[in-house]
Amino acid sequence: MTEASQNITLYYRDARSDKVYQAQLEPAAGGFVVNFQFGRRGGSLQSGTKTSTPTSYEEATTIYARLVAEKKGKGYTEGKAGTAYQGTERVGRQSGLLPQLSNPVDESRLEQLITDDSWCMQEKKDGRRLMVRKAGALIEGVNRKGVVVSMSAAVVQAIRQLDGDLILDGEVVGDVYWAFDLLEIGGEDLRSHSVVHRFDELAMLLDAPNEGALRLIPHASTTWAKRELYERLKKTRAEGVVFKRKNAGYVPGRPASGGDHVKFKFTATATCRVLHQNAGKRSVALAVLQDPGDGFVDIGNVTIPANSCIPAAGSLVEVRYLYAYVDGSLYQPVYLGPRDDVEIADSAKSLKFKQGEDDEP
Repeated sequence: MTEASQNITLYYRDARSDKVYQAQLEPAAGGFVVNFQFGRRGGSLQSGTKTSTPTSYEEATTIYARLVAEKKGKGYTEGKAGTAYQGTERVGRQSGLLPQLSNPVDESRLEQLITDDSWCMQEKKDGRRLMVRKAGALIEGVNRKGVVVSMSAAVVQAIRQLDGDLILDGEVVGDVYWAFDLLEIGGEDLRSHSVVHRFDELAMLLDAPNEGALRLIPHASTTWAKRELYERLKKTRAEGVVFKRKNAGYVPGRPASGGDHVKFKFTATATCRVLHQNAGKRSVALAVLQDPGDGFVDIGNVTIPANSCIPAAGSLVEVRYLYAYVDGSLYQPVYLGPRDDVEIADSAKSLKFKQGEDDEP
């Protein structure tokens, strides 16, 4: 690999902001660093680094590439117009759309869901929930709160290639949109149709090799297919699976309990509040909501990777962990990123607790 410096200037503009973001990969003290600057176009820029100390060229290029991909995924472009897609001016507005949300199930129910042929199963990707609406020239992403958000330019371009108006539901992972449901197509509302019918329509719509920025999450319908998919996903350490009742329609929101869509995660995750940054370290202290009662309960620390910005106190972040100790901290926490699509942290009662002192990770 040729060890060459790299730099890029990215722009973002909508009705409320006009921003610039610069990034550089450059040599320093026998290694390489990744630095950045950002702020209002034409104004003074704030600066920072993604590498607290010089690192190898290979590691620096990985950090640099991830940083650039992250910014482009948020709507920044290399063009000075700074417009990633039509409809950017709607970012931050309510869309009128809300997703159907799933309640979790525990492992004791898995066998029944796998063997019951009235349920099908899909992989749960480790990404960000995103609905996509295409209406004429308008293409916009909608988060789980129903707010219009920026999308990767690569995803927008892939959606633009589809014929007619439509509404998709899925998850975005980097520059790839994984579609798992189709709510509207060509002016027809499919929400009252069955899961199976909607999936068949989606599969026909995306009748192409499963590559590029727009991909289909397949589903398994038979006991054999569900079991095979479940074992394969568990072995490859996927996020989890979602079970859907085959004859169910699409109902926005989350039911108080149960429901026609349920999920099972192979590893636990939690939305946590950042209490403070730990002085001199790339880590932050975490908390979840006290239950019962008001306030927060401390659940330990999590390290922030070198390619991620350290989140501010009071912000919400997503953390993966193996289990939680009662009245203690999370075991083996891994920082997944910020959460700007939810309003509050999880409660203490929602954590997955260690079941016994003899349990091993």
